[in-house]
Amino acid sequence: MQVLILSSLVAVFLGCFCIYRASPNQRWGSAPWPVAPARIAGIALLALGGWGCLLGFSVVAAVFVFCTALMLFFCLIPYIGVMRQLRRGDANEAR
Repeated sequence: MQVLILSSLVAVFLGCFCIYRASPNQRWGSAPWPVAPARIAGIALLALGGWGCLLGFSVVAAVFVFCTALMLFFCLIPYIGVMRQLRRGDANEAR
């Protein structure tokens, strides 16, 4: 059961990451990913993660975990990108 929950959270994280990388304002790379394929992959991964949450928890708990993970990952991914740039030494590019 713990493997299912962990893989669901990984799928939600990767879905959020794909959607974020399709944004023109992303800070992970010099150019954003192609919009349509990245968003389709992100939505598919979010659906997979939501389905895994439904299998691992009761319905109310699954909705809570899924929504909380979405809020956490969509807020965390931009900060991880900036920290990654600062660690590489691209301080001027992070501003």
